Amino acid sequence: MPLGGITIAFKEFLPGKGIWGSPWVGLENFEYMLALPDTKRVMWNTLFIAAAKILINFPVPIIISILLNEVKNHRFKRSVQTIIYLPYFISWVILAGIIQDLFAKEGLINQFLGIFGAEPVFFLGNKYAFLGVLIGTDVWKNFGYNTVVYLAAITGIDETLYEAAKIDGANGWKTFWKITVPLLKPTIIMTFIMSINGTLQLFDESVNLTKGGPANSTITMSHYIYNTCFINVPNFGYAAAMSFIIFIMVAVLAFINLKVGDTRD
Repeated sequence: MPLGGITIAFKEFLPGKGIWGSPWVGLENFEYMLALPDTKRVMWNTLFIAAAKILINFPVPIIISILLNEVKNHRFKRSVQTIIYLPYFISWVILAGIIQDLFAKEGLINQFLGIFGAEPVFFLGNKYAFLGVLIGTDVWKNFGYNTVVYLAAITGIDETLYEAAKIDGANGWKTFWKITVPLLKPTIIMTFIMSINGTLQLFDESVNLTKGGPANSTITMSHYIYNTCFINVPNFGYAAAMSFIIFIMVAVLAFINLKVGDTRD
């Protein structure tokens, strides 16, 4: 029932007639979508940014949570957890303003580079440099949340397993691969599926931080859908067709991830 609205992708949606009253057009919206030159750009941007975010953001919280778990000073451990978790609560609207000020041509980052004699870098106008800023900012903002999730999972592992491994002569590296990783596997699969869903629906970063620029190098599918429905001349059928593509991509990747997890079992 909640997916009923997806039929808009196969209709010429007329708001006055509603979802069920609008006429069917078959695959015309998809043909129109594939014919537009912008479609390939936004799909490539979405896949590239999503892949970069997953590759960088996936191992970082696992490594940080394992390192934090080894810390014996509880006050220091809690302080670090709080510090890395705080950016998760900052709105992208506020964060975008902070990042734009930091990486402006006269911003703090360029002032720091100037100390070493480097020329100012136009981070906000260079599409290659700005992709790094966009991805790095997202990783910094979100890795603290997953770190807390992994740390909770690690804390729940029975300590007697590690003690038994040490008695058998296993070092830290072996206990990590033979005990920690296998027991973290359900949490890893869950967070990976959630990260796939979140990264393919890139919107807040593109809208608030880059506005799709520079030169449309960071405009994503979700951002393009928003522009199609609310900024440009509305074309709800085309926007729904692109949304349907995102849905299929998320479903396929989640299915593959679950199958890989089942195979390893």
